[in-house]
Amino acid sequence: MIERYTRPEMGKIWSEQNKYSIWLEIEILACEAQSKLGIIPNDAVIEIREKAQFDVQKILEIEETVKHDVIAFLTNVAEYVGPNSRFIHLGMTSSDVLDTALAVQLKQAGELIYKKLEQLSEVLARRANEFRYTVCVGRSHGIHAEPTTFGLKLALWYQESLRNLKRLEQANAIISTGMISGAVGTFEHLSPKVEEYVCEKLGLTPAPVSTQVIQRDRHAEFLSTLAIIASSLEKIAIEVRHLQRSEVLEAEEFFSKGQKGSSAMPHKRNPIVSERLTGLARLLRSNAMAAMENNALWHERDISHSSVERVICPDSTIIMDYMLHLAINLIDRLLVYPENMKANIEKTYGLVFSQTILLELVKRGLTREEAYSRVQTCAMKTWAEKIPLRQTLAESEQITEVMPLDELNAIFDGGISLKESVDYIFERCGL
Repeated sequence: MIERYTRPEMGKIWSEQNKYSIWLEIEILACEAQSKLGIIPNDAVIEIREKAQFDVQKILEIEETVKHDVIAFLTNVAEYVGPNSRFIHLGMTSSDVLDTALAVQLKQAGELIYKKLEQLSEVLARRANEFRYTVCVGRSHGIHAEPTTFGLKLALWYQESLRNLKRLEQANAIISTGMISGAVGTFEHLSPKVEEYVCEKLGLTPAPVSTQVIQRDRHAEFLSTLAIIASSLEKIAIEVRHLQRSEVLEAEEFFSKGQKGSSAMPHKRNPIVSERLTGLARLLRSNAMAAMENNALWHERDISHSSVERVICPDSTIIMDYMLHLAINLIDRLLVYPENMKANIEKTYGLVFSQTILLELVKRGLTREEAYSRVQTCAMKTWAEKIPLRQTLAESEQITEVMPLDELNAIFDGGISLKESVDYIFERCGL
C-alpha cells in the first residue's frame, strides 16, 4: 500500500480562491504601474489596494447573469472598492488577466512538479547504487540476451529523470510569460511599462509580441513536457509489471500487511501502482495533443482554447503530481529478488554466453560468419533439446577443434564480470 496521496498544494493552485487572488493582484499591480506613470491618482491606488477583495460565490452568481467571468469578477470587486474602481482594468482586456494569471498558476504548478521530480531522481540514484552489481539477465525483444545488472536499469531511469528535469526547467521558463498589452496586443491604450511592472512583480517575462492572447505553443510545450515525463514513468512501470510476473518475479511492488490483490483469489499480489501509472500516462499524452490543437486560433484571438485549458491545465498538473508521488513510493519500496534473477539467467542453459564464445572463436582465426554459424548450430540444439550450451559446444567438433575444452569451460565457470564496465557507466552517469 502506498502512502496516501493528498494534493493540498497542487489543488490549492487550481482553486477558485487562488485564481481570483491572482486576478486581483494583476489588476492592482496594473493600477500601481499606471499611477507611477501619472495616469491614475496615487490616492486612488492606495484605496484600491486597501479595499479590493472578492467573494467567490458572489462572482459565480453575477456570472450567471452576465455570462462573462472577468466582468463578473470586476463587478464584485467594484462593490468593495467604490467609485475608484473606475480605474481598475483601465485600458486592459480580459486576456491580459486570464492569460497572465494562467501563467502564474502553471509556474506555481511547474515548480511543485520540479521538486517532486528531484525527489524521484534522488530515490533512483540511491537504489541504483544499492543494486549496482546485482546481476540479472538483459532482454531484447523480451528474450534473454546477455547479463546486465539491476543497478544499470535504475541508472538508466536516473539519467532520463535528469533529462526530464532539464526539459521541465525549460518548459517552466517558457510558460512563465505574462501579457498586459490590451485588445489585440498593440498597447493602444496602455504603456508597455505597465506590462513590464506587472510581470516583474509576478516573476514573469513579458511576451515579446502577443495578440489578444499569449501564444499557445508555450502551453503546448509545457504540457508536452509533462507527457514526456509521464512516458518515462510509464517506462519504469512497464518494466516493473514485467518483472513482477509470476514466471519472472525478479522485482515486485511492495505489498503491505492487510493488503488484498483480488476479490476472488487470495493469493494475488498485483502490480496495481505500475498499472495505474501506465493508464495515467495515456491521459497526459492525450492532454498534450489537445494543447497542440489549441495553438491554431483565428486571427488575433478566439476562445476555442479556453474551455480545453480549463480541463487540461489543472488535470495534467494534478495527474503529474500524483504520478510522481506514486513513482517515488514505487521505487523507494520496490522489492528486489537477486536469487530469482540468478535462477532466471540459468533457465536458458548458458545461452547468454553465446556472444562470448563467438568472439573467442573469431580471436582464434575464424571469420565472424563462420564463428556465428558454428555457435548458432549449438545454440539451436540447446533451445530444442534443453541441453546446456556448455554441453552442446563440447560435443561439437567444429568448436573443440578451435577451442580446447578447458578454455571453453573456463568461460562458463568464470561467468561474466561486469564490475569494471558498470563502474565506468555509473561514473559517467554521476552516480
